[in-house]
Amino acid sequence: MKKIRIRVPAKINYTLEVLDKRFDGFHNIQSIMQTINLYDYLCLTYKDSCAAEIHLSGNSTEIPYDSSNIVYKAALKFFDSIHKSTYNLHVDIEKNIPVSAGLAGGSSDAAGIIFGLNKIWGDILREEEIDKLCASLGSDLNFCLKGGCALCTSRGEVITKLPYLKQKVSLIKPRNIGISAKEAYTKFSLLEDKTNPDNTHKLLQLLLKGKFDKTLLYNSLEKAVINDYEELKFIKDKVKNSVMSGSGSVFFVLSDNVQYSFNKESYFVIENLETINSGVEEI
Repeated sequence: MKKIRIRVPAKINYTLEVLDKRFDGFHNIQSIMQTINLYDYLCLTYKDSCAAEIHLSGNSTEIPYDSSNIVYKAALKFFDSIHKSTYNLHVDIEKNIPVSAGLAGGSSDAAGIIFGLNKIWGDILREEEIDKLCASLGSDLNFCLKGGCALCTSRGEVITKLPYLKQKVSLIKPRNIGISAKEAYTKFSLLEDKTNPDNTHKLLQLLLKGKFDKTLLYNSLEKAVINDYEELKFIKDKVKNSVMSGSGSVFFVLSDNVQYSFNKESYFVIENLETINSGVEEI
């Protein structure tokens, strides 16, 4: 029996600018992503078996623990990639990253499974093979795996590392709203005005000089979904300089606190987080 514990981080998007639609139905994007010290924890227990068994468990009531979970799909893809047809894997998921929030919790969990299984199997897959496997499962896995600060292009899976700057981060999320990437991108497609301010490249140039400008924070998808949810408009109105992360519904502000007292029954707030210069890790 082999056992390993993995820590996987959430991410925020300093910028997310949606470009043209691709032939495969996804959109090309340009985004500067950054990992933060809000983590899920995965405990992997592997045993040899004469059957093919994957079992999931965890502390969240918001995710499935069956073959529809991206963690399950990632484990299957890993075993297929190493041509292993029999195995017994149990994964316990300690979920702390909000679900359907634009923080890449599911993607980070899936990247963590690939990372952890590769460690169990003695780094059987090379880095480029892991990158290909991650890209086949979703757009954010490659970034979540490596973490830090990066320019993410194509549909998000092409990663260019950028200089890391330590920042304080606070999050605000409506408790009863989750927005899928499919919903956000579908609504973006319906917008008449899809122009972007090119803040990604403006911020990129500053980061390369070790500088930052909070006024350049921007998310194309925010304008696609915000008018459909009063709670999102409320956050935007009450928290100056707040920006939606990913497809939402979390908004973040680069501060150690949120200067408004939200109703705890309707919203949850996580303050005093920090940016980190790491991704998936064994602990």
